[in-house]
Amino acid sequence: MFTENANRIFTRSIEDYHRWDDVDHPLENPFEGGTLDRLLYHKNWIDTVQWHLEDIIRDPAIDPVEALKIKRRIDRSNQERTDMVEYIDSYLLEKYRDVKPAADARLNTETPAWAIDRLSILALKIYHMERETEREDVGEAHREACGKKLAVLRTQQEDLSRAIEELLEDIEAGRKYMKTYKQMKMYNDPALNPVLYGQKKQ
Repeated sequence: MFTENANRIFTRSIEDYHRWDDVDHPLENPFEGGTLDRLLYHKNWIDTVQWHLEDIIRDPAIDPVEALKIKRRIDRSNQERTDMVEYIDSYLLEKYRDVKPAADARLNTETPAWAIDRLSILALKIYHMERETEREDVGEAHREACGKKLAVLRTQQEDLSRAIEELLEDIEAGRKYMKTYKQMKMYNDPALNPVLYGQKKQ
């Protein structure tokens, strides 16, 4: 199944990152170029690094100058994350390009890759919540509460995985069709962000 493979890749990416636990460690993608597996690994690596950047920036003692650098790095990461989602959708569009949608085929509320994006984030939540259940510097009440949350997250992962499988089956059978839009992020674009283009007038 597609999602079984995706979840395995996400877990591998997360575990590979935590061998170093360093937001500056270079990406070493183990999968062959041009494959969907390589895209999925790269996508989750971006998510994993950004997860830890979000942790770092919330340190109340962080230097404001360093915080601004990290905030801008997170902005760039968000753009890279969006780009990877679009690459995955492009791969799937090519895969299903010969499928003729039925006359009554429906458009899904989101593309497969945006659902896969949520699956990638769920893998991160599961990994980190599991670590919380293993902490020895907290009380049993904390570990028990986190264990309950972990069970919910795993149920979410199962449900979302099944929904993605059903969506791909529907696309392959022509019951649904894919339609993608380029994510037009405005805050990074000096022609669209009023703070940035307003500076040119001064």
